[in-house]
Amino acid sequence: MPQEVLSALREIVGPDQLLTAPEDLIPYSFDGTAALQQMPGCVVFPRQTEQVAAILKLAQRTRTPVVTRGSGTGLSGGSVPVPDCIVLCLAKMDRILELDRANLTLLAEAGATTQAIADAAAAAGLFYPPDPGSMKISTIGGNVAENSGGLRGLKYGITRNYVMGLEIVLPDGEVFFTGNKCVKDVAGYSLKDLFIGSEGTLGVITKVLLRLIPQPPAKKTLLATYDQMEAAAQTVSDIIAAQIIPCTLEFLDRTTIHCVEAYAHVGLPLDCEALLLMETDGHPAAVEEEAARMAEIARRNGAREVRVARDNAEALRLAAARRNAFSALARVSPTTILEDATVPRSELARMVRFIQAVARKYQLRIGTFGHMGDGNLHPTFLTDERNAEEMHRVEAAAREIFEEAVRLGGTITGEHGVGLAKKPFLPMQAGAVQMRVLREIRRVLDPQGILNPGKMFD
Repeated sequence: MPQEVLSALREIVGPDQLLTAPEDLIPYSFDGTAALQQMPGCVVFPRQTEQVAAILKLAQRTRTPVVTRGSGTGLSGGSVPVPDCIVLCLAKMDRILELDRANLTLLAEAGATTQAIADAAAAAGLFYPPDPGSMKISTIGGNVAENSGGLRGLKYGITRNYVMGLEIVLPDGEVFFTGNKCVKDVAGYSLKDLFIGSEGTLGVITKVLLRLIPQPPAKKTLLATYDQMEAAAQTVSDIIAAQIIPCTLEFLDRTTIHCVEAYAHVGLPLDCEALLLMETDGHPAAVEEEAARMAEIARRNGAREVRVARDNAEALRLAAARRNAFSALARVSPTTILEDATVPRSELARMVRFIQAVARKYQLRIGTFGHMGDGNLHPTFLTDERNAEEMHRVEAAAREIFEEAVRLGGTITGEHGVGLAKKPFLPMQAGAVQMRVLREIRRVLDPQGILNPGKMFD
């Protein structure tokens, strides 16, 4: 990193907010994605939008690449640095600026954690539904940049559904706010939707205006176990066909069940093929009725057992079976690669069987869990990145999984984003025309290509 750039950065943020020593840069050389790492040139911590704008003006003038980062929990390599770049870490811009009960909105800086936003909403008797697995430490700016999902996506939607406005700093340092507190606003292009899911390639998100909803007064949690994956998938289809939309409809396969039980000791049966976690929320009477109907549908489809949580404490224990899935799998092997593919609900059982066949074909251990209610699967490779031959098999298996997901009418990513990890597969789904449009949009907003270069596409 040229000294003139470092000196200018110190002038902008102060010497205490700039990291340059190798030992300080190492924690910022990777994110939550396995087997991807690159040392940056420096890490800078702005505390206000004006500093972000000044940093981007400097980067534009010196043609220095910038990679924006929050807590680094991404799972597609989106915040992995490029050589000699500035890592622009917004974790210290973490204030919740306003909670407007009259308009059911919350304004926060990009570095505020998802959990802090959910807690602030709950303290006001309101509800922020998106709940990515990393919500305790993931930042709202990162959630917006990746368009994160979560366990409650089936009923409540994903991050995009709750963004009402964004403050954006463009690559040349210009600042603008798009959106407002109005429920209806169709003036001009919906620019906020362009930046949601843009993975830090079009601009830097510094503030987020979020929509909140009333807190559901009641919730009930059920856990159903199955001897056949097809029976679990049919239960999901029948629940939706019965016009029941649970807030959570998750599943774990046999491999994941064994890992979770060894890790969390929830009391899961170890001889079943699949497990469904079902949660319904809303008015107490409706919750009781929906829970009873879901239990009946599960039993009708051959569920071996349906456990209904007696109280909130037991509900939390049952939910832990799903929320602990990634942590449980990560204990098994030195490297855990959590993938992300989505198919139509009607193809879920076929896709899970395909993943199991791919695991056998390439002699790999793959645990699969995910959001069965919205077709989002997380095939998780338990491997060792130090074994080059095995990693080659992992790459080949992942490609087959993504190809099959697209063939079945699905997508290469439901919530993790493209980043570096999925970049080779995007043309397979998007096609030539859409890829050209994506590149042209990026070229217009960032003609020098300084923002997160090499992500999504070259």
